[in-house]
Amino acid sequence: MLKDWPRMAQELNTLVSRLRGRQSDVMRAFSQQAQAALKPTTLDTKTKELIALAVSVAIRCDPCITFHAKAAVAAGASDEEIGDAMGVAIYMGAGPSVMYAAQALEAVQQWRTGDAGDKD
Repeated sequence: MLKDWPRMAQELNTLVSRLRGRQSDVMRAFSQQAQAALKPTTLDTKTKELIALAVSVAIRCDPCITFHAKAAVAAGASDEEIGDAMGVAIYMGAGPSVMYAAQALEAVQQWRTGDAGDKD
């Protein structure tokens, strides 16, 4: 296993909390934007999280991958749906996205099973 995705999210939550303390208005607006973007409208939340996970891979954002992998699992995305989204990410991001798609699948598996592998 290359990365401990749940641990990454936990550590980032601490850092984001500090940022929220320093930029409360900006972070409140960002949170409202996220809620509005993910609200089920024409597309349901699961579909939106699959899109967000694919974009996370295409732009190579590790923190985005872990948070959207967790959210996709929580929204009920199947392994097949996540696999399809990774296919679109690979198409849009080319070779580097192959590496991030493999890592995104690892993140999904860890969130699904709660297994972070060997802990040093």
